[in-house]
Formats: sequence, structure tokens, C-alpha cells
Amino acid sequence: MSAKKGGRKSGLSAIRNIGIIAHIDAGKTTLTERILYYSGKIHRMGEVHDGTATMDFMPEEQERGITIASACTTCPWRGHRINIIDTPGHVDFTIEVERSLRVLDGAVGVFCAVAGVEPQSETVWRQSEDYGVPKLAFVNKMDRMGADFFAAVSAMRDILKAPAVPVQIPLGAEQDFSGIVDLVTLEKLVFDQSSQGERYERLPLTDAEAKLAAPWREALVEAACEHDEPLMEDYLGGVEPSVERLRAAIRAGTLSRGMVPVLCGSALRNTGVQPLLDAVCDYLPSPEDCGGVVGTDPATGREKTFATSAAAPLAALVFKVSMETGRRHVFIRVFSGRLEAGQEVRNATRGENERPARLFSMHAGHREKVDAAVAGDIVLAAGMRFARTGDTLCHAADPIVLESIAGYRPVISLALEPRNVEESDRLKEVLGRLLQEDPTLALEHDQETDQIILSGMGELHLEVVLERVRREYGLSPRSGNPQVVYQETVAGEGVGEAEFLRELAEKEHYGQVTLRVSPLPREAGRDIGFSLDRTGVPPAWLEAVAEGLEDGLQAGVLRGYPVQDVRVRVEGLQAMEGKSSAVGYRMAAHQALKNALAAAGPRLLEPIMFLEISVPDQFVGDVAGLLGSSGAKIENMFDRGGVKIVQALAPLQRLFGFSTKLRSATQGRAGMVMKFSKFDVLD
Repeated sequence: MSAKKGGRKSGLSAIRNIGIIAHIDAGKTTLTERILYYSGKIHRMGEVHDGTATMDFMPEEQERGITIASACTTCPWRGHRINIIDTPGHVDFTIEVERSLRVLDGAVGVFCAVAGVEPQSETVWRQSEDYGVPKLAFVNKMDRMGADFFAAVSAMRDILKAPAVPVQIPLGAEQDFSGIVDLVTLEKLVFDQSSQGERYERLPLTDAEAKLAAPWREALVEAACEHDEPLMEDYLGGVEPSVERLRAAIRAGTLSRGMVPVLCGSALRNTGVQPLLDAVCDYLPSPEDCGGVVGTDPATGREKTFATSAAAPLAALVFKVSMETGRRHVFIRVFSGRLEAGQEVRNATRGENERPARLFSMHAGHREKVDAAVAGDIVLAAGMRFARTGDTLCHAADPIVLESIAGYRPVISLALEPRNVEESDRLKEVLGRLLQEDPTLALEHDQETDQIILSGMGELHLEVVLERVRREYGLSPRSGNPQVVYQETVAGEGVGEAEFLRELAEKEHYGQVTLRVSPLPREAGRDIGFSLDRTGVPPAWLEAVAEGLEDGLQAGVLRGYPVQDVRVRVEGLQAMEGKSSAVGYRMAAHQALKNALAAAGPRLLEPIMFLEISVPDQFVGDVAGLLGSSGAKIENMFDRGGVKIVQALAPLQRLFGFSTKLRSATQGRAGMVMKFSKFDVLD
């Protein structure tokens, strides 16, 4: 038996929009490479370890052997058109998984037969559950030392709480892995390695193999019957289900997310890939199985539904922006209606009209021009000026806004400094482009240190961004940890006095000021005023004193940081006939303020960050210890969705590298949100 490439069927029922999701190094990209080869999309299989995988087309991916950006492709199988998104497995690029899941109808979770359910596979599985995505599971690497298919299935049930039901079981494991038992047809699948697995045979089971398969076949039929009442009645009456009825019941269970069919194989050894493609066609949903697309009317805020049909009004979602060679391209999933090249559409999210000049179907780094996209299609559009990730495209006459894509807050920052003045503006322009492409990046210019602060989801995330800046744009900024900007305040009251008398430009200038400082509550800011009788005092002198105080509060007496949460009251001004001047009073006020601050118990205010960490119960102790060693104070702890939520406040200075330590301490299973809370006194 060879690959069933076949022609393309017409209609939505023949489309499958699927994603490949998993932990890093579970074999997603290798599996996708085999899918493309067996479906006839490519004519030579590349390998991740050689840097030749079709879907890892970025230089950074080829060097590291990991997927960084989600890649789209289309392939035919058994008369179906399968649109595939190969997503990253590294936690730093989780937004790529999130926005892919938002536009997919189904997914294939890939698990390593040795490691089972790994931390990031747990994360992406939860993400897919949030979006209600029906899934298949593929237990890969059955030929590896330590492979255990049944342990992996148990881990899916125990850790993921997934209704995992094998529709295949392996024959042997590790070096003895010799084939697969199809529990639906009760046949043995043996793959011909001389043809790189392209040819395989379906053979009758031996008595020993049938005995091995019997309990798993019974469990499969019982699970399927739960989703087909007539089938259950027949089965209880002793009628063995036909292959067609069993597949239909499995499909019903998969679409309702009451079943996760589990398959097995070894993508690297070219075993089990074609039956997985068959299962994608047999069990995962088409766009029409997902029902109509639901959004809101931007004018009324009421719920609105369009049918999943090319004849319905247009509803499409932008799920990714890509900047290639300076040109802007957007990835679009069309949920209903028809999108034509050159057609004016409404960006309902931003209230702007857009015109996609050209449309393309995607195959990793290559593209094919198309005239239009209809419901169920995923395409790339060029020439769109305003579209951002999460925007809805529709017709102005019948507008709709779809649910957007969840955002992520950056948690790690890096300070960048251009090597020269010419590079400065260019660097900001380049980073601005990358921000359009990646919504998890953040950029700000620190006025205090004159640094460009780039923030992202992790150290690898920022490392890849800098590599792209160097490789694609020829810029090499210096980078290092950002400097924490403190503030200063006072702990008590202090009185200061200063007298200024100096000859400037052949004229003597005099001023004498007495003032008092006292603390204000946190976040209160500054309060400058006069408690003296200002009768007869020239306004220019008072303005000069106020200016001197404002200037003096920009740099405190401890480390020269801005002074906050302080009240300043000017209590006295002394004059000298013929010599008093605005310059004199400004300088005297500045020095009197310094003296008063020094006498009032100056204190440093440090930026305090709010942390929210989601972590499995078994790692709560490790997280608490890590927070304690980072100077954090735990504010709250509670359960949410089966995981423990720990909320804490911690000084920013001690949080550099914290997310990496957290990932290590929890085996990558903790998630973290970090945001600025307030400035407060160091203990």
C-alpha cells in the first residue's frame, strides 16, 4: 500500500485546518516533514538535525534545530486539503502556539514515547482546551530506548485529564518496534523502510497479536459507544460494529472532545505517518463541523453569527504579521464569506478600510499566488497597512468583530545601545518593525539612562530577536542588563538653610533661603509651597526659588535619583540691598533643599513588581523558596483551574534571571506574569 495522495474534493467538508503542537524536541517538525513527503508536497525529506527541514526555514531555526515561528503549509490527502501549522515547542514562543490555535479547527498533539507528557506539551494542551480544539494524539519515537506507549497514554489521562483512547497500539518497542496494530480494522501495519516508509502493508493479525489487541479493542469500542447510542444498543446485543460505524462513532466523540484518539509510530523511522493522515481526515473537524462564526456587532455590541459558507458575509481574522525584506505581510484565516485580492474590506477592530493587494497560499517559506480565499482558507496577504494580530476583517455594510487573540506581557528585559548616532534611528526603526510582527515584544526608551529597553517572553526569545537584527538588518547594538532606575524619598522632617553670594558677569548675586522637608504617603508625588509672608517679595524671586526646588528634586542626595513623596515648604527668604537677585535665590534654594534632604533621613525607593505565578501543587514549595531568596513577599495563594496561583511583590533588581530560575525549579511547568506595581522603600 502506498500514500493516498488523491485529488482534491470540493467543498468545506474536504478541508482540515490543523496544528501540530507539542513540547520542544517531541518530533513535530520531523513528523510534518514526513507528511509533506508522503502527500507529494515535497520530493525529498529534510531533517531537523541537518538543518534541512522544510518548515524550519529561518536561519535561527536551522542553527538551533528548533521551531521558532509557526509555519504554514497545505497538502493533499485522500481527496482532502489539509492546511497545517507547525508550531514552536519552546515556552518563549508560546504566543506562536496561542495565535495558531485561535484559527485552527483541530490539532495533533505529539508526545515522546520516552518522556510522555512534558511541561510544554502540558501548556499547549491547556491552551488548546481553552479554545475548545478537538485533538488527536500521536505517540512518537517508539523506536527509542525507554519508549513506553502505554505509560504515555496513562500520563495523558492523569496529567492532562484527557480522554485518551488508543485506536492503535504498537507491536514491540525500542529496537523491537516492528509495526502497528490498527484497533479499528484489527489489522497489522508493517512499513517498508526500503521505500522510506512510503509503502506499507495491512496484514492479518496472528493469534498472539489478536490476543494482545483484544482488551484495547474492547476499550475502544466501549468508548466509541458512549457517543453513538444505536451502536451501543447493537454492541450490548452482541453485534460487532462495522469499521464504518466505529469510525463514525470515534469521529463523533472526537468532535465533542469526549475522546482523544491515540496513534503511535516513529516519524524519524518513517513509521505510522500515513495512518495519522487518515485519522486527520476521518476524525478531525472540517470548518463546517465547527458551526458558524460568532462575533459582536461593533455598533450595538450584540452577538452576531455568520454561517461558515463562501456565500455568507465576510469574517476573517488576522492571526500573524510578518515583516519580510521590509515588506509587510499578514496571515489571515477566513471564517466566512469570500476575500478577493484588491477588494476593499473593513478592519472593524481599528475602524479603517484595508485593501489586500495580493493573496497567497503558503508552503513554509514559499508561496503561490491566488485570486481569492473563501471560508475555511488560511492565506497570506500583502499590501495591508493597518492590520495587527487579532484584527477582524469584514465588509463595511455588514460589520462584525471576532474574539481577539490573547496577549502576553513580556517578563524579561534587555538594554540596547546603538554603536553610533547613525545606528540609533535605524535601530529604533528596525525594532518597530519587529514589534509589529511579534506582539509579545515591548520597547521603551529610558529617559534616565538613555537606553533602549527591549522586553520579551524569555532569554531565548530576546536572543533570537537580536540575531535577526544582526542578520537581516546588519545592525550590531551593544546589549546588557537594563539599569534599574530608583527614586529617593525622606523618612522624616529636615530643615535646610543656604546662602548664596557670588559675582557672575561682573555683578554680585545674593540669595538666602530657609526651608523644611517632610515625607508624604507613597505615590503622592511632590508638594512644593511657601509658608512665609510673601508681601513685598518680588514674584521673580519666588519663581526662581520654585525653579531651584524643582531642579533640586530631580537628583537626590543618596545616588542622584529623582526625589518623590516629599513635601517642601519655604519658610524664609533674606535679602541684601542691591545684591538680591533671581539667580541668587534659585541657587540658594537648590542648596538649601540638599541640606534639608540630607537631614531628613533620605531613603531609596525601589521599583516593586507584582508577580502572579501559576504552578502545579508539587512545585509550590520550590516556588516559595525561590521567591524568598529573591526578596519577594507572598501576598496571596489560591487554586485556579487545577493549579496553584501564587501572587507576590518583589524588588525588580533581584528579579533579573528569575524566570529562568523559575523554569528550572519547576521543570518548565510554571507560568508567570510580571508587571510594575509601585516604588517603595528598600528594607
